[in-house]
Amino acid sequence: MPQVRFIGLDVHKKKIAVAIAEEGRNGEVLRYGSIDNTKAALAKLHQKLGKESATVHLCYEASGCGYGVYRRILDAGHLCDVIAPSLIPRAAGDRVKTDRRDTVMLAKLLRAGELTPVWVPDPTHEAMRDLIRCQLTRPSCGITPTPFSTLMEGSRSVTSRLPN
Repeated sequence: MPQVRFIGLDVHKKKIAVAIAEEGRNGEVLRYGSIDNTKAALAKLHQKLGKESATVHLCYEASGCGYGVYRRILDAGHLCDVIAPSLIPRAAGDRVKTDRRDTVMLAKLLRAGELTPVWVPDPTHEAMRDLIRCQLTRPSCGITPTPFSTLMEGSRSVTSRLPN
């Protein structure tokens, strides 16, 4: 019988934390662990999870890491939603934020249909946004920095520090 697996991801520059919620109200929610934020590791995860179920539905919080993970998931043929952190329902007073808790919560809320996805720009729109950010973040010292979000997207890193 085909089943749906709901997967919550917490994406960082180097690692992705993963939790899996089985279909159904009483379905089990498991913390899968964390994987490297690379194409190969993500492909291996898709293969492992895709074998056992007919449908895989993933989601992760929008962050400074860009939309590369989203595009890789779509290319693998799975459903994916990017969720704005401000649109995630949270209990009053819930201030503890860890990768483990975030992924489990995202998987549960995705299964319940409680998450609102955001619009994901195509690569052309994203390139235009990066260009505009570069123009808006020029400091008065004459050095043009690369925006933080652009640094987090790929393998780029800061090689020198800007003067204070």
